[in-house]
Amino acid sequence: MNRITKKEALTILKNSDLLGLGEWADGIRKDLHPEKIVTFVVDRNINYTNICINKCTFCAFWRDKKDRDAYVLNKDELFKKIEETIALGGTQILMQGGLHPDFDIGYYIDLLKAIKARFNINVHGFSPPEICYIADRSDLTIKETLNILRAAGLDSIPGGGAEILSDRVREILSPKKIKSSSWLKVMENAHMLGMRTTATMMFGSVEKPEDIIEHLDAIRNLQDKTGGFTAFIPWTFQPGNTELVKKRSAFSVQRSAKNSSLVTRHSSLHPATAVEYLRVLALSRLYLDNVENIQASWVTQGLKIAEVALRFGANDFGSTMIEENVVASTGISYSVSMEDIIRAIKNAGFKAAQRDTYYNILKKF
Repeated sequence: MNRITKKEALTILKNSDLLGLGEWADGIRKDLHPEKIVTFVVDRNINYTNICINKCTFCAFWRDKKDRDAYVLNKDELFKKIEETIALGGTQILMQGGLHPDFDIGYYIDLLKAIKARFNINVHGFSPPEICYIADRSDLTIKETLNILRAAGLDSIPGGGAEILSDRVREILSPKKIKSSSWLKVMENAHMLGMRTTATMMFGSVEKPEDIIEHLDAIRNLQDKTGGFTAFIPWTFQPGNTELVKKRSAFSVQRSAKNSSLVTRHSSLHPATAVEYLRVLALSRLYLDNVENIQASWVTQGLKIAEVALRFGANDFGSTMIEENVVASTGISYSVSMEDIIRAIKNAGFKAAQRDTYYNILKKF
């Protein structure tokens, strides 16, 4: 089958019948994963600090150093979280945090070595904005930084910080955060060193359909070059408690006082609907023909929509996520057990299997 072009993808995103699109994506999923297995990983999100200099408008998690609820986890707290994860059958920790103004590479080397000295667990950590910040603070190149962190114990890199890989959108959402080219550079360098990473996309904020296509195209092009992405994870912007929704709401009120007809759905930033989520998910499966795994997002969509996503191209249910703080800070908090995930997978007509970071099957249910 010929590859879908950017122009074709835009037409599909805007105009396709939802159920027809889902059936198409489901067919591709069947071709790629004929064994009818849907995987998940047992892990924990550990946010080692919420102190961050970027202060992204879409994020409700960040704090200033002076804020009363600002924190940095100490090692005892960190080790306890990892011990609990392993006791629950966890094989991975997803470790991310804010860009702390006082941390250079020495902090991260010490952190990684301390973890690896005590635990046999995969450290899936430090998204591209963190890697770039560590490099800048330590006067190192991206490649040098990755080599040093890898030697200290970093195993793989999450796709956080991508949001939408369009600098026009990034200027609105996170003007202090790295540009699209820097995010892609970190991932390319990691792949060239033999590290595996995931790719993400946060949509449903201020982007246009064209921006979504640009994002998917950037991921596909890099995957053509390196083959280093294990999975793609699209998820929806959650507006609660964020600076972006506060600013947009104020803007909306000002406009409505002058001309009520100017107030739009986009101004008030309602989160993307389940239908919009499923449409983007299915398109991702069609467009990213070189990325083996597409992950459903129960964290933002809830268990039932994630179950439906398994018939819209997704073949992975993500993580049990023993702990999650970033999305929860927006006021959206879904909690599921391993049993919930297994039940949802079976309800959708699939066999459930626990995997590791690299999609090796560990156990079937």
